[in-house]
Amino acid sequence: MSIIEKKIEESRTTIVRAIFPGSTNHYDTLFGGNALKWMDEVAFITATRFGRKKFVTVSSDRIDFNMPIPGGHFAELVGEVVKVGNTSLVVEVSLYLEQMYEPGKVLAVKGSFTFVAIDDERKPVRIIEEAKA
Repeated sequence: MSIIEKKIEESRTTIVRAIFPGSTNHYDTLFGGNALKWMDEVAFITATRFGRKKFVTVSSDRIDFNMPIPGGHFAELVGEVVKVGNTSLVVEVSLYLEQMYEPGKVLAVKGSFTFVAIDDERKPVRIIEEAKA
């Protein structure tokens, strides 16, 4: 297993949230903005765990809302690094809908987020340090 593959495996992040009334709209489904916030948070944690550097979100790409997420359910968010460049990386986040009192889950939302590693002056830095000879 390469160093990159090992870092990807170790940085995989899963968070479960309960969908309570304060996070739903007038249809009693999760606000899309809340889903995006949670997804960006999981993506940020995943990127940081991967690179152990300061990261900032530079874009989100194609967020697919496949189904509504009703109140009274769980949302499991899973982040995984899918692409690593010199100073940027891409994290894919999947949000699974899970009933509280029934087994199983289904993919409800999926999207990807691009991050750039930065230094204290907010300048891009390499994510993977080159081996010193």
